[in-house]
This record gives sequence, structure tokens and C-alpha cells, in this order.
Amino acid sequence: MTASLERPSALAETEGADALASLLRGRRLVVLTGAGCSTESGIPDYRGPGTRARARNPIQHREFLTRPEVRARYWARSLLGWPRFSSARPNAAHASLAAMERQGHVSGLITQNVDRLHHAAGSQHVIELHGALARVRCLDCDAIEPRVELQERLLALNPGFSERAAELLPDGDAELPLEAVRAFQVAGCTRCGGTLKPDVVFFGDNVPPPTVEAAFAMLERSDALLVVGSSLAIYSGFRFLQRAVDRHMPIGLVNIGECRGAELVDVRVEARAGEVLPRLAAALAGG
Repeated sequence: MTASLERPSALAETEGADALASLLRGRRLVVLTGAGCSTESGIPDYRGPGTRARARNPIQHREFLTRPEVRARYWARSLLGWPRFSSARPNAAHASLAAMERQGHVSGLITQNVDRLHHAAGSQHVIELHGALARVRCLDCDAIEPRVELQERLLALNPGFSERAAELLPDGDAELPLEAVRAFQVAGCTRCGGTLKPDVVFFGDNVPPPTVEAAFAMLERSDALLVVGSSLAIYSGFRFLQRAVDRHMPIGLVNIGECRGAELVDVRVEARAGEVLPRLAAALAGG
């Protein structure tokens, strides 16, 4: 890790991939990914270029737990957003990370994303910090239901609702006016009739301690850290950069736009992950 706290110059994709390869070659690499890894698959992010102008406040954990109207609004939006979210496919960044794992360069992935695209691309060792939208959990009896099955029940309870047009949002739901959700019928747990929640960590909630411990253990078993597509604006991801700095690990960063702690990394590449990671994978494969 460089001793200077001056922000490293941002490199373009070709030069950046070469610099990353030089930094990471021969090391066991753990990768931390954020929303910028999935934007090229058509999933919006919260903090990327152009996002702030159209951003809204994300769903808050406490509000979801305590306010039925917030839950109704979430599930109404989710009914519209789920088909497009669930149809997203891995892009070149996901495929390259999976390839680097198969080749033995990547020891594991820690992701802030809830889209399961790393799994779809073939990555095997993945820790999902914030859970996965593909699952729904009952807050009363802890039963798990696949999100795809809940979609069918929501459609049956709200005939014609899916015909509405809406903009896809970062968390797999969609923008809707308040009046459109007032009559929306929310489905309950099939086992106990209780309250259902997507099996993800909402804003204002905490990542489960066992998940954090497993992610730190993965980091401890590695020699270098690569951050891909994350601004590290929230602590759930930033703490891994801090730990890597404490361990004097080489750190690479691939992200477009501002990134918390960018002055702490060794190589910073400001380009799309889908452009940089295939080049990095090829360079590492070449020895």
C-alpha cells in the first residue's frame, strides 16, 4: 500500500487493466462489488453518473416494519419492477470475475448487490452482504418463499395492475404515484399469514453479524483487494477497504465517479467494469 494519501490518478481502461494486472498478478484476490458492476446489465444504481438527478430516497427498514402503507407501496412497485429486474443477465464484468475465479486468481467475491448475477455468471464463492431479492422472508415465522412464487400471488390479488407503465428503480421496484397503490392488496405468508419482506438489508438495517464475519474471513485469506463498481459511500462496504488498508494489502479500484477512500488505493481505474475486467482477466490468464 502506498504511504502517500494523495489521490491516485484515474486511469483509462487499457492502461488501467495493465496497471491492475501488475498490481494483482500472483496474489490471491478478493473482490468487493457494488451496483456499478450491474448497471451494464440494465439495473440502475443509486449513486452513479446521472443518477442523483432522478434519485429518490430508498426504502427504510423501520418504515417498512411499522407502516402498512409503506409495505403496500413497496410491493406494488415491486410487482411492476420484478419482471425486468429478474430478467437481467450477467454482463462482461460478471463473466470476467467468474473466469478469474476458475483460473485461481479470485478467491472469493463480497457483493453489495442483491441481483444474483454473480451466481448466474458462474461465480462459486460469493458472500451477499445485503441478501438477495430472489427470496422473500416472513417476519413472523421466518419461512422463505421464492420471489417468483410471490409474484404470481400478487398478480392474482391485483388483476390488471401489471399493465401499468413505470420506471425501473435500483432496488428492483418501480416508480408509481401514491394514488396508484392505495387499493393494492398485499400478500401474506403462505404458512402463517404473517408479514413478508424481501430477504435483503434495507437502508437503516444492519448486515447480519455472521455475514460480516464470513466476509472478513474471506478478506483475511486473501492477499489483495479489488473494488468494482462501488462508491463505498455506505459503511457496509467501506469497512473492507479499511481492513485491507490496515493489513497493508494492495488495493485496486474500478469505478466511474467519486469513491469514498479513493486516496487509499494503489491503482484507480475510472472506466466501465465491463470494459476493464475482460482485459484484466486476459492479462492475468497470460501470466
